[in-house]
Amino acid sequence: MRVDQREDRAVGALLGVHAGDCLGATLEFSDWATVKGLYPDGLRNIVGGGPFGWPAGHATDDTDLTRAVVLAYTRPVTGEVVRDAASYMLDWYEGRWPGRVPGSRPDDVGGATAAALQTYQRTRDPFTSGAGAGQAGNGSLMRAIPTAVFGRSAVERISESISISAITHDDRRCTISCAAYNEIAAALIDGASVSDAVGHGVDVALKSGSAGVTAALRAGTSLSLQAAASSGISEVPGTGYVLDSLTLAVSALSDQRGLEAALIDIVRLGYDTDTNAAIAGGLLGACYGAAAIPHRWLELLQFGDEFRQAVRRRT
Repeated sequence: MRVDQREDRAVGALLGVHAGDCLGATLEFSDWATVKGLYPDGLRNIVGGGPFGWPAGHATDDTDLTRAVVLAYTRPVTGEVVRDAASYMLDWYEGRWPGRVPGSRPDDVGGATAAALQTYQRTRDPFTSGAGAGQAGNGSLMRAIPTAVFGRSAVERISESISISAITHDDRRCTISCAAYNEIAAALIDGASVSDAVGHGVDVALKSGSAGVTAALRAGTSLSLQAAASSGISEVPGTGYVLDSLTLAVSALSDQRGLEAALIDIVRLGYDTDTNAAIAGGLLGACYGAAAIPHRWLELLQFGDEFRQAVRRRT
């Protein structure tokens, strides 16, 4: 594979998260029937709004925290990526962030993330700040993919995926989901087929002894995203449970119609639309590249240029 193709996939992974996040932000918390009533054929454009009144293309917490991890790899402070990621997340939480009034808190922050960052605020120890077992939301999976883009080897990626997840979400369902997801994404960036890439993720889950993550990955390969989005009937609800979000992302990746149609259908499912679309968008972008993301979406993304430059500086 030519270097420019790999770079396009790496950029696509980051921009896919950003685009999915911004597309889904408009309909966050809406159920399937509400989405269908408002957009019978699916929301096709990034228009902003939603429960938090986002400007079109503005990052929600999903992209903001992805940016925090990008910065840990590309603008290191201590040189320890886990500590730097936690510190950048705290900057976001405390209001040292582009597009926000200095000192202001984020408009939207998950409960587990807030609790963990408050712990880190006190202890400055990112290895003991996690919200604890039983907190299995998708708040670390939504920001995992920079490790797939910038990690140097499978061994380092898996270790860093687990540790960066555990800053806020240290439940094993979350940490192993992040590790498996990032091995899928890294394989896609390197040009692997979808089936081979998902196989890499399954291998991580199996070696980690996580039956739940293994089942979630395998379920994604057989779930028809198009049928679920059209009917509103799905065995996997689009809520914020990490294993459901992982299944939906693999379902989107396995969809033969491509990036745009799959992301539109992820949002059609309703509920945690921004985060599910961000997680799916990362894998889709890693598979198809930035060139596959509609220009009408790309031109609106708040951190689009910054993400492109971050990849180009490191490749």
